[in-house]
Amino acid sequence: MEIQLTLNGKTIQDSVSPDTLLIDLVRRHGCLSVKRGCETSNCGLCTVLLDGAPVLSCSLLAGRANGRVVTTLEGLQEEAADFVGFIADQGAEQCGFCNPGFVMNTLALLRENPNPTDQEIRSYLAGNLCRCSGYEGQLRGIRAYLDSRKPREAEQ
Repeated sequence: MEIQLTLNGKTIQDSVSPDTLLIDLVRRHGCLSVKRGCETSNCGLCTVLLDGAPVLSCSLLAGRANGRVVTTLEGLQEEAADFVGFIADQGAEQCGFCNPGFVMNTLALLRENPNPTDQEIRSYLAGNLCRCSGYEGQLRGIRAYLDSRKPREAEQ
């Protein structure tokens, strides 16, 4: 089956079998931040944005992305650059394997809700598995990032 989609701002065309998963398609096109973890839609490592909304690419057939916009962390480098430093400052990235999923979901959360409460952050990120931390470092990093934006937003 022939499909066409926009991947990180570039139109791509590819021939895929009906059972090709979106994770396999985006990795084939060089988006290695999208990681294979549980393959059961439980860990969040394979999170991508599909038309701006986070989805688990390990449970979505590539054909379902036909004609749509797919964004991976490779396509959000500028937007993610400030944020990831706050996660690192909190020591929350220990092994770093879960970071792309956390970053993708956090950026999606902040687009949807620019000033979330701690409980809203926890709820939004509940599907991200991290085996190194207790998630408090990620929460502190997100909160520090949000707090750092407040003076800039007040000036605008």
